[in-house]
Amino acid sequence: MTLDDGQSGTPKQDSAAGKNALPIIYLARHGETAWTITGQHTGVTDLPLTEHGEANARALGERLRGLRFARVFSSPLQRARRTCELAGFATETEVDADLMEWNYGEYEGRLMSEILAVRPGWQLFRDGCPGGESPEQIGARARRFLARARNIQGDVLVFSSSHFLRVFAGEWLGIGVAGGKCLLLSTASVSTLGYEHNLSQPAISLWNDTAHLNKGELK
Repeated sequence: MTLDDGQSGTPKQDSAAGKNALPIIYLARHGETAWTITGQHTGVTDLPLTEHGEANARALGERLRGLRFARVFSSPLQRARRTCELAGFATETEVDADLMEWNYGEYEGRLMSEILAVRPGWQLFRDGCPGGESPEQIGARARRFLARARNIQGDVLVFSSSHFLRVFAGEWLGIGVAGGKCLLLSTASVSTLGYEHNLSQPAISLWNDTAHLNKGELK
């Protein structure tokens, strides 16, 4: 689902930088990996993109073409860094460890069905992961990067993974880590966080836009 101003998936503030425009944070999820296909929890496991994932990353680059960013950041994991590279931002990217995906601990590589079989009712955004990160820990990382991003003059582009970006959006909106449970993200999607009227009113201006992928073999 896309949230926008009704103009073909283009975010309302998608100027990335009119002189007097409020700043925007663009969130780009990495492209497909083998475990996004199977549905396994992929936290710190450093998987490469699939061939299809690389094609989607290039399409994401086309979606972002022409936009200018004051800073570009990426998770250190190769699936995010490679997506960033193929999208055309390798030379200007800063790697930030705070953008790492949720550390799933004992649930790394596990399917949701496998986890629920031994822990009925488990919810990541509420319960966290044994041997990995709690919601409080990943929320602290998200808030730390959020403070950094808000001090940047101009638009920011971030390449990371699904659950971290969902937590980050929840913190941006002021609804906390738990709010991320409601914000689904597809691979190679782009979303934008902005403001309604002023800097005291953070909002989502675009969410989970994948229109750039719906062509030919990328469909």
